[in-house]
Amino acid sequence: MVQVIKREPDLWRLRIRSDDDLWTLAHLCKKGRLLGMLGERRDQTTAGQEGGRAKAAERKRMWIVLRIVSHENHAFSDILRVHGIIEEAPVDKGSHHTHLIELGDEVELRAASFPRVDVELLEKASRAGGQSRLAIAVVEHDEVNLFELATHGIREVAQFTLRGGGKYSGGAKASQDVQDSFRIKIAKDLHMQLPEDVPLLLCGPGMARERLLAEMQHTGRELKTVATSIGGRPGVNEVLNEGLGGELLAEHSLVNEVRLLGECWRRLATDGAVAYGKKELQRAKEEGAIETMLISAETLRSEDSINGASWEEWVIDLSDTGAKLVQCSLEHDDGQQLLSFGGAIALLRFKI
Repeated sequence: MVQVIKREPDLWRLRIRSDDDLWTLAHLCKKGRLLGMLGERRDQTTAGQEGGRAKAAERKRMWIVLRIVSHENHAFSDILRVHGIIEEAPVDKGSHHTHLIELGDEVELRAASFPRVDVELLEKASRAGGQSRLAIAVVEHDEVNLFELATHGIREVAQFTLRGGGKYSGGAKASQDVQDSFRIKIAKDLHMQLPEDVPLLLCGPGMARERLLAEMQHTGRELKTVATSIGGRPGVNEVLNEGLGGELLAEHSLVNEVRLLGECWRRLATDGAVAYGKKELQRAKEEGAIETMLISAETLRSEDSINGASWEEWVIDLSDTGAKLVQCSLEHDDGQQLLSFGGAIALLRFKI
């Protein structure tokens, strides 16, 4: 959960606590805004000659404010790189610099004003709290895939497999012994790999997940098991789309996002009340038909336009008709599918 230390109309001071916060900050670091934090520069005034040899300038820690030019952030990365021109600092004003923002860092973001979409993104990040981390293990008799579920996406953390090449010639008992040993090892590895406060959802086809659940009961970790019709990453998507995780997933913002996108795909398949494409979206807006507008956070802040306005400007008055705006991540399968529809789609109150 991002910690909001100071919040004024033109200045936000934030402390970064998770890679979800880095994802949020990356979308707030728009070109032209000012970003300040502690950084290091070589102070050339400390350079010179010492004992007949050139003395290197000392690196000094100082508060550096950049005018943002660009940024780099990879999914689930623990570092955000923000490139820019030094606007304020004791030395090197006008020079290029890169802030490397990590967990625990405190940053100050300045803008003439922050649009509503940025305010909503920040508020979502500050509300995330303890819901931002959950582990899902998709269990099959010879393979276990471990995934991490964050506010902004899904990633595969590890894969454990019993599969191998060659012809197996052992009997049924030998086969069962191998599977039992595999399950015991996986139970230990899963528990050691995950922080103790991270809940674990075991899912997958068949009964292998129930056997693994029994093996992990003694750990004291919060555990839940649900059946899916398929294994691997599709199994995770089934859990999210069908809301199979119960209370463990009910309040998770990513689950709500995936559920809404899943409803979009279902309506598209049945010629239901859904709209995509700029012309259809504009028409739906004019007729007050939009119930929920789903748009990727990247598309929303892009230089692309709709009906002569930026996406940021276009969504401003959606709330006047009671429409809800959801800023979607691209770091999950449904988010990637959203891209194929131009990065924006709307659930409608009625067909148009």
